[in-house]
Amino acid sequence: MEKQFSVGGISCAGCVASVERALQSVDGVDAASVNFAERTATVSGAASAEALIRAVVEAGYEAELLQGAEDESEKKDAAERAEYRARLRESALAGALGFPLLLGGWLDRLPAQTGQGWWFWLTMGAITLGVMIYSGGRFYRGAWKAFWAHNANMDTLIALGTGAAWLYSMVILLWPEWAPAAARHVYFEAGAVIISLINLGAALELRARGKTSQAIQRLIGLQAKTARVVRDGQEIDLPLAQVRVGDLLRVRPGEKIAVDGELVEGRSTVDESMLSGEPLPVSKQPGDAVSGGTLNKSGTFLFRATRIGADTVLAQIIDMVRRAQNTKPAIGRLVDRIAGVFVPVVLVIAVLTALAWFNFSPDGDIPRSSFMLVTTMTVLIIACPCALGLATPISIMVGVGKAAEYGVLIRNGEALQRAGQLDTVVLDKTGTITEGQPTVTALRPAGDWDEQRLLQFAASIEAASEHPLAEAVVSAAKDRGIEPLAAEGFEALAGRGVRAELGGRTVLLGNRALMQDHQVALDDAVQQADQLAGQAQTPVFLAVDGRLAGVIAIADPVKADSVEAVARLRRAGLSVVMLTGDNRRTAEAVARQVGVDEVIAEVLPAHKADKVSELQASGRVVAMVGDGINDAPALAQADVGFAIGGGTDVAIESADITLMRGSLHGVSDAIAISRATVRNIKQNLFGAFIYNTVGIPLAAGALYPFIGLLLNPIVAGAAMALSSVTVVSNANRLRYFRAEAG
Repeated sequence: MEKQFSVGGISCAGCVASVERALQSVDGVDAASVNFAERTATVSGAASAEALIRAVVEAGYEAELLQGAEDESEKKDAAERAEYRARLRESALAGALGFPLLLGGWLDRLPAQTGQGWWFWLTMGAITLGVMIYSGGRFYRGAWKAFWAHNANMDTLIALGTGAAWLYSMVILLWPEWAPAAARHVYFEAGAVIISLINLGAALELRARGKTSQAIQRLIGLQAKTARVVRDGQEIDLPLAQVRVGDLLRVRPGEKIAVDGELVEGRSTVDESMLSGEPLPVSKQPGDAVSGGTLNKSGTFLFRATRIGADTVLAQIIDMVRRAQNTKPAIGRLVDRIAGVFVPVVLVIAVLTALAWFNFSPDGDIPRSSFMLVTTMTVLIIACPCALGLATPISIMVGVGKAAEYGVLIRNGEALQRAGQLDTVVLDKTGTITEGQPTVTALRPAGDWDEQRLLQFAASIEAASEHPLAEAVVSAAKDRGIEPLAAEGFEALAGRGVRAELGGRTVLLGNRALMQDHQVALDDAVQQADQLAGQAQTPVFLAVDGRLAGVIAIADPVKADSVEAVARLRRAGLSVVMLTGDNRRTAEAVARQVGVDEVIAEVLPAHKADKVSELQASGRVVAMVGDGINDAPALAQADVGFAIGGGTDVAIESADITLMRGSLHGVSDAIAISRATVRNIKQNLFGAFIYNTVGIPLAAGALYPFIGLLLNPIVAGAAMALSSVTVVSNANRLRYFRAEAG
């Protein structure tokens, strides 16, 4: 069972690692993942919510169970608005103290630290302490909790840096004789300005981060709040929570459909773009399915509720998008491992920096203690790994949300990353490249058989089959008014066809392999079948009592956009393979029609996964695109499985990526979004690593021996705050991503 929690008190990627360790230590937890960008945790397993919350609290953080999508969204939005206002207030107060002191120091307009000026600085020290407690209290509380939990995080670095500056300044004021005259300088402005800048950066990050979850907010906003229910002959408006399965609901033009159901009266057109990404409305008539959250465009109709609450397609989409946003791809887990040891390493570097400057700083007017304090404080402040922790999850959030806008549901971050590495796309034929609604196109009787009897026998045996080709035969007989005979002993022969008894006669219906298995002579029918197959029609043989009765040609038309969709995949540098159980001649005819590179035909359903495995063994990174049910083994075997379907019929849980519309363009969209997202993650990580790789040595004074440059702690604070804002802003560029039109 999966549970979601909001997590409070996490301030960097190191905190993420600490909370995940705490959750994973609880008995019954199968997996735990913390999303730093969302400040949420997702836990799967049998552990109770109380035990999980207790583990998080004992680790020095806060946790609260989230009950559902709307609950989470409302709580998160309210909390972020409150936090944004708090960060701005804290920044303004600290800045109101720190920046005047900083400006006064630069202009040499501040009093001396002796005589009457001593009281001024003592007052400033007391005010600075109050401001640090109010504006930076969360850093010191977080550092204290982390200390007792044997952790170190961003709060630790900020608390040590600003706390050391204030303590040093107070020591200089109260016991000036402890330091040489040249070292008697106070740093009250440094602590205040650093806290002001970090809080300002946090506020800007919150504001930018709020835009990343707009996809979820839009999906939640699609849900209707009320429904017009017909009860006892009366139409009444009820809250959505009071709708029950089986209720009759009235929908008028321009209204949202409240829940999933089946239309029972009336006709209309429905805008289903929120499900499929298709802009054109879909015609609906009695017997058709309708989905909650879609928009009724024209007529008034009645429908019967079949799925409500968390069972609706829209609720499943919201849940799937949220879970995907909270998962980590491989690159994210690597960053978490680095971040888990990053802060302790920084603390060691800070100590080494202090020792180096205290023992080896140059003699001159500036005392060694000043060198030591400034460089150590700067290292602690600049090294906060906020940007590193945000780099992956913030891009995943935006990328998964953008994919949902295209009707592409990505199951997890791993699939999102892997889709960008694909070089081969394997397509099932029926229902993927073709419409999946075959029709009988020709009847070729043999011997003394005629078309009527040929179709009657075929329809009689196919009536018990669920294969798409069987449906075409039965439909053709019905259209001609042919009554089927009673079949007995029906048996489906996987990858071959079917067998049954009709009036004591043994009837076989299937492909050439089935006829060969039962030594049925085909004679001239082989040439007819080859001719039909060359025209992209599937030949089906009928044999009665071991003798050929005729050939039935069945064609499944290619989808209108399959040719352009395959061309898009090839333009993206992908090799396109068609994998089908159909005969080779028919498969190759379809392949030529749509421009597929390679054809693997006459493959039994059970062997499709083996063919995918063979492609992988040759070094390819393979995607399998199928209907999500019949092709389940192949979808599971592929590096990325795409379930392609239409609206409510899609098997949402059957693959890594689910396409809500029945078009292959969704595969190209998913791959394009994946590549853009992974590229964005790499940009974020590059920036974060460069920031820390360059910033820490610079803060430690690496350039001082060469050009006399020491980085100001205030500049370090500004750079640290802005690095997080930069990462979030870069991730938000994905919101404007546009896939190639298709």
